[in-house]
Parts: sequence; C-alpha cells; structure tokens
Amino acid sequence: MALYTRETGDGEPVLFVHGNLSDGSAWDEQLRLLPPGYRGIAPDLRGFGRSDPAPIDATRGVGDFRDDLVALLDELGLESVHLVGHSMGGGVVMDLAARHPGRARTITLVAPVSPYGFGGTRLDGTPCTPDFAGSGGGTANPDLVKLMREGDRADAYPVSPRNVVRTLYFPGAEAVRSEEELLDGILRTRVGDDHYPGDATRSPHWPGTAPGTRGVLNTMSPKYFDWSGFPDSGCRAPVLWVHGDQDAVVSDTSMCDLGHLGALGYVPGWPGEDAFPAQPMEAQTRQVLDRYGAYREEVMAGTGHFPYAQRPEEFAALFHAHLAG
Repeated sequence: MALYTRETGDGEPVLFVHGNLSDGSAWDEQLRLLPPGYRGIAPDLRGFGRSDPAPIDATRGVGDFRDDLVALLDELGLESVHLVGHSMGGGVVMDLAARHPGRARTITLVAPVSPYGFGGTRLDGTPCTPDFAGSGGGTANPDLVKLMREGDRADAYPVSPRNVVRTLYFPGAEAVRSEEELLDGILRTRVGDDHYPGDATRSPHWPGTAPGTRGVLNTMSPKYFDWSGFPDSGCRAPVLWVHGDQDAVVSDTSMCDLGHLGALGYVPGWPGEDAFPAQPMEAQTRQVLDRYGAYREEVMAGTGHFPYAQRPEEFAALFHAHLAG
C-alpha cells in the first residue's frame, strides 16, 4: 500500500495526519512553518489525495489507516515521531498511539473525532440504539456525494463541496483561507462504497440508517471505533488538544450530527432528547483526556474546524511550544 507523502526539513520527525474530505496538502502551510530541527511528513491516507485507492475495511475501525502509517514509518526507518492529527486524523493518531505507545513522542490533536466515534452516542459512549443508528455511511448527504463525484467546483448548491469549505470548515466565507486548495482536497477524495462515504444498512430505529462494513464514515461509527481506552494504553506522550469555539463539525452542537440536526428540526421524526440526544463530542474528548491527565486544551476563539488553516501563525505558536516542551 503506497501513500503519497510530502516531506520538508530535517531533524525530529513530525507526522501530520489529515482528516476526512481532505488530504495531506491541508498541512502545507504548517510544513513550511516548522522551525529548524524538525522533519515534516504529511501523507495522503488511502483513498484520499494522490494515494492508492485501496478499499477500506471499516470493521477494523481506522485500523487500515493506522497500519498504513505504521508501515510508512517502518519504511522511513522511524521508530518514534511527533504525531499530529486533525478531525478523523486525530482518531487515527490516537489509535496508533494506543496500539503502539512507544512510537509517539508527543501528540497534537486538532478538532479530533470523539473517542466514541461520530454519531449516535451519549456522554459515556453508550449508543442511543442497539444497532448504532445515526452513524456510518448512510449519514452522508447524498447531494454532496453526487457533486463530489461530478467534480463540482461551483457554489450553486448549499451542500456543494465549495460551500462545505465556506460553512463547515470555516465559520463563514469571510474567514476562509486557501479555499481552492481545500476544495481540491475534497474533490480528490475517492467516492464509493469502499471509500467515501461507505455502505449502509437499514435500521428500524431513527433516523433509519445504521453502519455498513466498508468505507470512510463507517470507520468512525461507534460500532467499530473507540479510543476511550487510551488512558490505559501505556502511552505517556504529552497531548495538546486544539479546537475552535465555532467548529461546526466536531462539537457538542455539530451541524453534521443527526441528533443535533433532528433537535433543530432539519431531520424529520426526531424521537426527542431522551431517546437520541446530540452527541457531546467535545465533552466526551475532555472526559477521556481528563482520565489520561498529561494534556493541555487550547480553544482558539473565533475559529472553526480548521483552526490551523484559518490562523496558521497562532496555531503554529501553540504547536511549536508543545513540540519543544
């Protein structure tokens, strides 16, 4: 499995892992801002960017992504690295560190996916339904998938890839930076049941869809994904957690979470707060990291899901201090 990889600098290795609907090019600015003495490595995960479009077995959670990165580190002769992960990439990083604790020097999480995956869980990680309804491949917006497949670069539709950048990645069009590059990252994502969004199964529970076994969104279903055991993994790498206070993707009020969208009236038939609450993603992450202990949380005010792209110098200052420490 070959991963397309960007590299810069020389010295202590820093592995940057991108999120969903993105690729390693999202880290280009942070690669350029790395101080002397560090070697930046930013691969495209399988099915993203310019890497091989190998199928994704979601029953392993993010295991396919993790194992590809471990193979890359072995190929480069790197025993341990500083790990940096954004969104889904944060989950990949935590899975790697938990299963290979000696390979993490430091960990930096940027708006990471919750320890209990994405969709349909309560604060303690228990699922709202027995079949994990409200998570997986069936939760993707079909219009977005269609426009991605068509390579659409316009802004004619509310869910166009360009408007995903403007309204989900950033807290409004006026805050957007590197729009074309981030749009390219979305459109380079391989589309299909083995990739984005993945397959799905019907559910008798609201909202009517449960996870399948293949593709990207199923890797983050709480049916298969869980890094809540990280505090007991033996890893002692210090963790920096950075997120924006206007994140519309990973938050306690995510505009991508069907529980929250149902409460707002955007998804019909919502069974109510007791049956299917919004997933408290940030609270779940904080709860697990509190058990770990060796972490620092930094909230970048006024930023959205891509704080390192919205205010790169401010993020770099936090990040570089963490590396040096």
